[in-house]
Amino acid sequence: MLEETKMTVINVTMDVLGAKSYRVEGGEGVLDSPLKTINSSRPSLQEIPVIKQRRKVLEQCEISPPPHSNPPTSLIPLTFLDLPWLFFSQSQPLFFYDFPFPISHFTNSTLPNLKHSLSLTLQHYFTFAANLVVSSSDDDEEDRDKPHIVCAEEEDSVSLVVAESTGDFDQFCSDGARDANWFHPLVPRLASKSSGEIPLLAIQITVFPSAGISIGLAYHNVLADERTFNNFIKTWAAYCSSGSSSSLESLPIYDRGVIVDENGLEEIFLREWRERKVSQEEVVIGIDDKKVETSGDMVRATFLVDPTAMEKIRGFIIATCEKQNQPLPVHLSPYVLACAFLWVCLLKTHQIITNESQYHASPDRACFGFIAGGITRMPFPVPTNYLGNCVGFGRAIAEREELLGEDGIVVAARALGSTIKKLDKEVLSGVEKWVSDWDEINGSDLHVVVTWSPKLDLYETDFGWGEPRKIEEISIDRSKAISVIESRDVGGGMEMGLALPKTKMDAFTMFFTNGLNLMALS
Repeated sequence: MLEETKMTVINVTMDVLGAKSYRVEGGEGVLDSPLKTINSSRPSLQEIPVIKQRRKVLEQCEISPPPHSNPPTSLIPLTFLDLPWLFFSQSQPLFFYDFPFPISHFTNSTLPNLKHSLSLTLQHYFTFAANLVVSSSDDDEEDRDKPHIVCAEEEDSVSLVVAESTGDFDQFCSDGARDANWFHPLVPRLASKSSGEIPLLAIQITVFPSAGISIGLAYHNVLADERTFNNFIKTWAAYCSSGSSSSLESLPIYDRGVIVDENGLEEIFLREWRERKVSQEEVVIGIDDKKVETSGDMVRATFLVDPTAMEKIRGFIIATCEKQNQPLPVHLSPYVLACAFLWVCLLKTHQIITNESQYHASPDRACFGFIAGGITRMPFPVPTNYLGNCVGFGRAIAEREELLGEDGIVVAARALGSTIKKLDKEVLSGVEKWVSDWDEINGSDLHVVVTWSPKLDLYETDFGWGEPRKIEEISIDRSKAISVIESRDVGGGMEMGLALPKTKMDAFTMFFTNGLNLMALS
């Protein structure tokens, strides 16, 4: 069944990603750089299918580590690399797997194995079953107000919801535009306890009878960076598929002493945390505990940037630099190529949808934020199996008008490449301003933030049923971030997940598709 969709007309005169004039549903504006003309008149996005989905909760339970497998009750401090994540919302990765078996096979065989293997995993990743406490009864006033992770051997557990869905599994796993609200019933709620403790992880397993399984997780980033989460879920998958973790290279270590704070950064972030606690009714990390229903016109879609597309982008950048007798950007990795193209497409989308007064009132500079792995970049040695946050914040900056100009992709690649090279040399540069810098760009339509990384190989997470059919990051509905992971089907490719209002997604689709086509001709 398809819902009736509104016809959006976009008539645009374009260069590779620039436009001279446009009209969107009666609005007019003037942009720059004529080259080629493309007339696009089609329904807003594709016709968005309507999924009739009924969800039934089969079971709610708590999964604990095996008895006596955890250390005694203990407090685990947050390092200066953990503390900035107190200011940001949780992650909600959602994995879909083909599972063409009846519900009885799932409940009798698969579900018990998933529970048991999760319990075995938590004996190694025991902080995933722990709670965050933002204040304590410590006699020392300063320590009393320090957030920390509390591990209690006999009490720690992870909330697990098991549900059944009647939704169309194939539609959930498609790349095309789909109603963002479809996905919310498939991820768990991560809510504070009455005691004031904040659980750090919750899981929901949903079975689509004779079709598939989804595994949705919600976790607070103060617990772990994406590298650590990836290690956790792959350990769970290894236990589930083979009964042991012998295939893993190493188990996690918790020694917070490896994170060296030579410049008093912990106190800088704690001071900012305390100020926000005073000025806000809720603890910052708890603000996003409730599920947030997105607006009715929000859709999500996945776009593939494959090696062929990357070579088109690279070729355009090289040809443009040669034509203008300019040096090449210092770093043209596949990530830089894909993100430079993404950045310009999103800015063009905002420009073509925003009315002229709002457009001219926008800041002169645009930012592209991303997470930079810190294991090999920190000025002190950090083991690869360290459990905790070990990342830096990257923020590429460029003039908005230059990004929107004829050579915008070159400008974007130059800014991104230079930022990455700077992080390679000094990942903690400007660390004391991380929170305020990211406040400026997080959740903004004028700036771009990406989450996850194609280096994680998330599609290798096999619970015994094969690789995932699709992976989504649900939190981007409210954070306005873009998820970037490796492609499932195309070696060296990247999947970019977006959640946008329908009209914006339509414009982005046009820029993305036609931009690649025009680069091949330029």
